[in-house]
Amino acid sequence: MKYAIIGTGAIGGYYGGKLAKAGNEVHFLLHTDYEYVKENGLQVDSCDGSFHLDQVNAYQTTADIPPCDVILVCLKSTNEHLLRNLLPPMIHENTVVVLIQNGIGLEADLQALFPTLQIVAGLAFICSGKVGPGHIDHQCYGSINLGNYSVKDKELFAKLLTDFRNAEIEANEVEYEEARWKKAVWNMPFNGMTVALDTTTNKLLDNPATEQLIRDQMMEVVAASRALGVEHVDEAFVEKMIAMTKAMTPYKPSMKLDADFHRPMEIDYLYTRPIQEAKKAGCPMPKLEMLEQELRFIQGKYLSV
Repeated sequence: MKYAIIGTGAIGGYYGGKLAKAGNEVHFLLHTDYEYVKENGLQVDSCDGSFHLDQVNAYQTTADIPPCDVILVCLKSTNEHLLRNLLPPMIHENTVVVLIQNGIGLEADLQALFPTLQIVAGLAFICSGKVGPGHIDHQCYGSINLGNYSVKDKELFAKLLTDFRNAEIEANEVEYEEARWKKAVWNMPFNGMTVALDTTTNKLLDNPATEQLIRDQMMEVVAASRALGVEHVDEAFVEKMIAMTKAMTPYKPSMKLDADFHRPMEIDYLYTRPIQEAKKAGCPMPKLEMLEQELRFIQGKYLSV
């Protein structure tokens, strides 16, 4: 299958790079790195084995990318509005778009724009960062869960899983709603708390007070998911996420990096939307609501300058 990567950063550079290394035809949309990658290629330093792509199909505009079978959207959700214009040149009648993004409600909003589009939720469990032009640093983990939102062609979805696995990416099919809310169990506490307290994941769990607060926030997500009828998001999963985070390399989540560099944070889809959905189901999340308000205060300080 023919792939396109929209957002060749920490996530898109890693997954797209792995797919290209395995022999797939992959087209990369780049912005500031375009000239560098066109001339020098893409470097992926990885705990699972580093590699370099000498020749990269690099583009500055999607108008130049041929129609593709699978498009991996790896943009921050703050750039979701760009998809209205980015996607059409690359779409054919059977194209699948995989949203490898954080938050709740992304697929519904995209489907409203493109009613016939086949959409998959991509939930990446990975510690990866872009450390320079065309240079990705993959620190640990790297699996991806794929939740079928609106793909009618089951063989096409199966081929997508196979391509990921053949590229040595651990890929699993999961139920869509369960997958999104399971990712929120980790994302909502850790992204916001590292910003609010100006810290890293390991320090939050090294302190008994903040570890308990993280656990309380995770349980708010669990309660909300249950109120919305989502199964298999429970206390055991919370403990699994706590244990996984304690074992991982000390980490600054993407929202912390955005705050550090005074970029817009993904508050809307990571906090506002799930909080609204939970309230509709009669299950408020007071500690996460407070965190959302703190994040808006922090963001307001630097974006208003």
